[in-house]
Amino acid sequence: MSSRRLTFFLRLSSTVGLWAIILAAVFSGNEVAFFGVIAVMALVALGEYFRMLDNDGIPNFKLTALITAAVFLGGSFLYFRSNGAARGLDFELAILVLFLVVMFARQMFAGIQDRKPLQTMAYSIFGLLWIPWMFNFTTKILFLAPRGPEGDPTGQFYVLFLVAVTKFSDMGAYVFGSVLGRHPFVPHISPKKTWEGFAGALFSSVAAAWGLYALIPEKLSAFRLVDVIVLGLLLGFAAVIGDLAESIVKRSAHSKDSGAILPGIGGTLDLIDSLLFTAPILYFYMRLVLGIT
Repeated sequence: MSSRRLTFFLRLSSTVGLWAIILAAVFSGNEVAFFGVIAVMALVALGEYFRMLDNDGIPNFKLTALITAAVFLGGSFLYFRSNGAARGLDFELAILVLFLVVMFARQMFAGIQDRKPLQTMAYSIFGLLWIPWMFNFTTKILFLAPRGPEGDPTGQFYVLFLVAVTKFSDMGAYVFGSVLGRHPFVPHISPKKTWEGFAGALFSSVAAAWGLYALIPEKLSAFRLVDVIVLGLLLGFAAVIGDLAESIVKRSAHSKDSGAILPGIGGTLDLIDSLLFTAPILYFYMRLVLGIT
């Protein structure tokens, strides 16, 4: 078996296996189990981000940021479950203020040397916003989705839609890019990304969106066919941007992968990087375009 094919199967196996665990937590109906999976993934990914910074000698407040992230994830889960995701703006703004206060308070106990304090706080706050805050939109989607005709929850199916479309975009980009890739997309960021892979990502995400909607239309009743096609394109595009965003961070920190716990993928951050961008897109589409409150 060629190294490229082996990498593909390792990547596919890791992706399917881990997301099977996550979706099992979603469909179990146990909201605490879902929160546990999301929180662990977010905190592990955040830890990988700070490990990349540490390995490159970039100053940061790792422990303070991890504790703040844990408080944010736990608090938002309890708030969304009690009040609904659509009413979480005040809570999130309060957390953003907390981020800033905590970072400045932490810097008060460190020395002031040139630009190091500003860099330390900036890198730490960026990590908090990029990973736990963005990934937490997955939880918001779970609590935002409308109830079924008999009052049964449907949020798990919208999370399934999000994961399926995002991951099909990732795999489509990889397969089309590996087989047909000839023209570099953004070689200064990721030399292996191609325009053919980008087209494959959009094609695969739209196909996944349409296929899932055709399979369970009653579970995705908030969508019309036009919404499915538009979301397929939007989420496919956002997934590509999310993957490239992590490439920018890794290249800046002189790191190949965020970790090595997932064969063929790397770290947890390598697995969820696309979802950090697609989850907010789906949430705001449901809120602002579909008017779900």
